[in-house]
Amino acid sequence: MIEYAIYFAFACFGAAIMMCLWRIITADGVGTRVLALDTMVINTIALLILYGIRQGTEIFFEAAMIIAMLGFVSTVAYARFMLRGNIIE
Repeated sequence: MIEYAIYFAFACFGAAIMMCLWRIITADGVGTRVLALDTMVINTIALLILYGIRQGTEIFFEAAMIIAMLGFVSTVAYARFMLRGNIIE
């Protein structure tokens, strides 16, 4: 029974990634694209966690933590670039 739930979660997060990708392609402004890309990173982290649960290994949890840190830093850097025009002062 639990395998069906994991497969359903894979399908939901996969569909969410596809919707974010569609939003990135069709968005009007840059801010909307950044938000969709950040949401896509969060969904990718969820897929990595689900795959780690499915495989029964902990290496995917560590990879998810690294991607989470990189996603946060890149979102902050891009938001700062949009506001000020530069990243490093």
